[in-house]
Amino acid sequence: MSLLQAIILAIVEGITEFLPVSSTGHMALVASFMNIEKNSFTKLFIENIQFGAIFSVLLIYWRKFIDFKSYRFYLKLLIAFIPSAIVGLLIKKHVDNVLEKPMFIAIVMFLGGILLIFVDNWFKGSALEKEEQITYKKSLVIGCFQLLAIVFPGFSRSAATIIGGMQQQLTRRLAAEFSFFLAVPTLAGAFAKSLWDAYQDKMQPQLLNQHNILMLLTGNVVAFIVAIIAIKAFIAYLTKHGFRVFGYYRILVGLVIILLLIFGKGFTI
Repeated sequence: MSLLQAIILAIVEGITEFLPVSSTGHMALVASFMNIEKNSFTKLFIENIQFGAIFSVLLIYWRKFIDFKSYRFYLKLLIAFIPSAIVGLLIKKHVDNVLEKPMFIAIVMFLGGILLIFVDNWFKGSALEKEEQITYKKSLVIGCFQLLAIVFPGFSRSAATIIGGMQQQLTRRLAAEFSFFLAVPTLAGAFAKSLWDAYQDKMQPQLLNQHNILMLLTGNVVAFIVAIIAIKAFIAYLTKHGFRVFGYYRILVGLVIILLLIFGKGFTI
């Protein structure tokens, strides 16, 4: 992987991590289009640059995260995080295997797009506008919705949790913001697991050489900056227009990839 390829992947991560379009699916597919060699470092890089995205949420919502008097906020995130933490560890091999199947990712992106076209009409009665109104039970339900993104890579963690939030009567804005909050422990857990896997990798000295460390640092900085812009733009757009455009986008991208695969375009994810 070259430095330019690393920057492109980081831009894709920053744009797509908090949008309901599947960052993992996009990065896997973009890496394939750029013919990036599949190896331990590529896998580490794709998982690691999510750390930059975490910091973008912490920066934008820093008042929420440093309010240590409000323990209920942290408890809600913990409750919502537990289902994905357990299931993610149990089926990690399944996820890794599916990420090597671009047709599966493309189909999930396509079907997820169909859901997003109708989601605004399904949950018109959303009334909860403040995080303080979210109960522990609602947090758990939203956390269970996040499992969709684990079981079906390409569905989008953001889409799953936002749909879960709206199903629990959160407004579009609050559902999106709670999805951002939940991303912090979720992505931090994935980041920690990727570092642990790298530590156990027999190729560790070569895995974290000077060139690779430079790419990891660059990728995280780029993902951090781009994610800040993406979050603010997404919230502004979502409040006024809803999810329909993201549904159409997912259907288009999914369909194009499916057709390319059918007509012989090779992918190596």
